[in-house]
Amino acid sequence: MLDALIIFSFILAGGGIGFFSVDLLPNTALAQVSNREGLSLVTAGFGALIGMAFGLVAQTAYRRLEKQVRQMPVDILLSRSVGLVLGLLVANLMLAPIFLLPIPWEFAFIKPLAAVLGSILFAFSGMSLADTHGRALLRLINPHSVETMLLAEGTLKPAATKVLDTSCIIDGRIEELLGTGFLEGQILIPQFILLELQQVADASSDQKRVRGRRGLDILNRMKESYPERLVIHSADYDDVSTVDAKLVRLAQEINATLLTNDYNLNKVASLQRVPVLNINELAQSLRPAYLPGDYLDLKILKEGKEPAQGVGYLNDGTMVVVEEGGNRIGDELQVVVTGALQTSAGRMIFARPKSSIVA
Repeated sequence: MLDALIIFSFILAGGGIGFFSVDLLPNTALAQVSNREGLSLVTAGFGALIGMAFGLVAQTAYRRLEKQVRQMPVDILLSRSVGLVLGLLVANLMLAPIFLLPIPWEFAFIKPLAAVLGSILFAFSGMSLADTHGRALLRLINPHSVETMLLAEGTLKPAATKVLDTSCIIDGRIEELLGTGFLEGQILIPQFILLELQQVADASSDQKRVRGRRGLDILNRMKESYPERLVIHSADYDDVSTVDAKLVRLAQEINATLLTNDYNLNKVASLQRVPVLNINELAQSLRPAYLPGDYLDLKILKEGKEPAQGVGYLNDGTMVVVEEGGNRIGDELQVVVTGALQTSAGRMIFARPKSSIVA
C-alpha cells in the first residue's frame, strides 16, 4: 500500500507540473496553439510518465533505506538520530541571521539555497560525529544506565577508538584480526591516510602501485563487512607536514589508540604517551612456544652452516636447524625439538630427526 502511495504521489505531482507548465510558455508560442486544453493534457501525460519513473526510483530507495534501518543496531540508530537532530538544530541557529540580511530580490534565491545546503551539511556532520562518539553520546542521554555506572566507578573501561596508519592497512592482517572479534571499538581511517593510499596507488613504481591498490581493496572489503565500525574521519592538520605526526596528533586529540606495524612510528607515539597496538608484536607474541621434546613435521629446504645440518621453516617463518638433516634436503620428516635460541633477527629452533633419536 505504501509503495503504491509513493508512486501515485509522484505521478500526481508530475501530471500537475506538466498540466500547469503550459502557462510558462512564451506568449508567441501560446498564440500558435489552437487547443490549449489539449496541449495541457498532453504535457500532463508526459509529466505523469516522468513522475512514475521518479516514483519507482524513490520507492526502491525507500525500501533499501528501510532495510538498512531494520538491520541497524538500536544504539547506532539512536545515536545517529540524535546527531541528525542536533545537526539540524545547529544549522537553523547559524543560518537564521542569513534571513535577516537585506538581500535584493534578484538574489532572493540565495536564502533558501543556503538553508538547504547548510541543513544537509550540518545533518551529515552530526551523523558522522555520532558514529565516532555514539556510545559517549548515549551515556550523556541516559547517565543512569548500567554501563555508565560501571564506567563511573572504574569497573568497566570504555573501548578506545583505533586509528589505522597506511602500513597497517597495506599489510592486510588487520582485516583478519577484525574477523576474529578480538579488536574492540571503532576503527577510524583519517582522510589524509586515504589520500596517502591514493598517492601510493598512483605512483610510477609498479611495486608501490600494487601496494596502494591492495590497501584500497582491503579498506573496501572492511567497509562492506563492518560498515558500523569503520569510520572515515575528515580531520586534517595544515600546520603538520608529515602523515605520522598527523596520526599522533589525531590520536592525542580524541584519546584514541594507534594501530600500526611501523617500528619508528611506534616509538615516536610511545614517547608522546599515545597508546599503540603493534601488529608485528602481536604476531610475535602469538607464535607457539616449542619446548625440548616436542615433535614437528618439517620439510628440509637447504643445507645449514655445518655440512650435517639441514634447515627448514615453520609456517610463521621461524627457522629450524636440524642436526643430521643435511642429507635429507627436499624430504618431509618428523623432528624432535632439542632447544631454541632468541636472536635479534628472530627465533631459531634446533631439532634432530626422530628416527636418529629412536635409533
